[in-house]
Amino acid sequence: MEVQHSMLFGSNSLANLHKISFFFPFSFDFNDKFVKPFGSNSLGACRSKLVKKSDSKVVCYSLTSHATNNGKEISFDLYNEMLCELCEEGELDDAMALLSQMEALGFRPNSISYSCLITSLGNVGRTLESDAIFQEMLISGCRPKIKLFNAMLKNCLKKGLLEFSDKLLVAIGDLGLERNRKTFEILIDYYVSAGRLNDTWLVLAEMKRKGYDPNSYVYSKIIEIYRDNGMWKKAMGVVAEIRAMGMVLDRRIYNSIIDTFAKYGELGVAMEVLEKMQEDHIKPDVKTWNSLIRWHCKCGDTGGAVTLFDKMQEQGIYPDPKIFMTIISRLGEQGKWDVIRKIFENIKGKGHQRSGAIYAVLVDIYGQYGKFQNVEDCMLALKLEGVQLSPSMFCVLANAYAQQGYCEQTVKVLQLMEAEGMEINLIMLNVLINAFATAGRHMEALSIYHHMKESGISPDVVTYSTLMKAYTWAKKFDQVPKIYSEMEASGCSPDRKAREMLKSALILLERKY
Repeated sequence: MEVQHSMLFGSNSLANLHKISFFFPFSFDFNDKFVKPFGSNSLGACRSKLVKKSDSKVVCYSLTSHATNNGKEISFDLYNEMLCELCEEGELDDAMALLSQMEALGFRPNSISYSCLITSLGNVGRTLESDAIFQEMLISGCRPKIKLFNAMLKNCLKKGLLEFSDKLLVAIGDLGLERNRKTFEILIDYYVSAGRLNDTWLVLAEMKRKGYDPNSYVYSKIIEIYRDNGMWKKAMGVVAEIRAMGMVLDRRIYNSIIDTFAKYGELGVAMEVLEKMQEDHIKPDVKTWNSLIRWHCKCGDTGGAVTLFDKMQEQGIYPDPKIFMTIISRLGEQGKWDVIRKIFENIKGKGHQRSGAIYAVLVDIYGQYGKFQNVEDCMLALKLEGVQLSPSMFCVLANAYAQQGYCEQTVKVLQLMEAEGMEINLIMLNVLINAFATAGRHMEALSIYHHMKESGISPDVVTYSTLMKAYTWAKKFDQVPKIYSEMEASGCSPDRKAREMLKSALILLERKY
């Protein structure tokens, strides 16, 4: 089968891949639920990952002998139960160690355990390990379900691995599986976010042929791609079509409508839609508020953005770091550091001490006070505050440095992310291109673009637009049309920003020559 060969998967076994010792004591007894030993962080470090609380004596098992002095063995079912639990708890390094021990003892996980581990690794960006385990799953004779393929497809597209995703789609057909509604929604979500208008329509047409009528999620995505391609009237036409069908507008569609009006500067209309949304007893979520705050900032209405920021918190919604960064960047440009300080103190006053650490770092970066110019100091401060470092958190920090043109710090954040076992994805590389663009280092930005393509990561509309910005700021206007042509050739539909940059570059070139 094609999916088992070539570049799709590696051939190393998990035992060789992780280079770990297979034998160590394992302690537990036979109550109903597993609990972690107090203070344990890793299976190898504390030499007992899962134990069961009991009033009776805890029985110790040595995996080298397969049994205890009572003659009891760890069963195949128990191994699988433990493996799934570790995945659910996010203890993936320990899950990989347990998998290696199972292999050393001649055991293979069952289909459920394989699926849990593959999905969990993919969710945190560890796609190479996820692929290797998927290969082992196929070799072992387990038959993957469409749910697992959907999870892998989503994680691959998130990293921009378009070629790999195409192979997964081929594998679905080879195994006799059928794409379901979730498969189509994952593809539409990626193509819309990547600005691939034609691909979106092809998937939508296939979805209808398979008997899946568009739902509110799909309609919201159609509105988004029309909006991003400057097709204002068509976006509003979709809204009219939805109303004519009698479909009730839900939160997804309301969010798309609000974002469409706000993006085109119709902030008053967007606020009216927000009121209508609340009148229909639909509570705005963080995406609703983020959209309104972002576009108020873009239009220069920082006062309105701060008011919305406060209303969001009054409704019990805690702001994410990205929107906080948007506000402080605008306020910082206007020198309103007293307002930033007030916002930050208000967040801390609501009892969000731990999450507040990330905001303190962002304020410091934008304030350029110098305390966290050293990335290692920044990460140490976050860890001491108990902040869980995740790919999205690394992305927020990298973006904060990038928008200030701190290229070395941006690169360092991504290096630390890799050191934590998280793989770099398309979003991270776009952030790095933006950092070099902001600093006027267009050649470094171009090198990241070439590295991206060589690594099999498909650039999206953000990649091309950011690269066009890099050349524009470097006054290399003759290169802008070339990047624009590459964007179109790749299947990405240029958004309004890209078209405006092309127009400006062509005007400047005409004046020059």
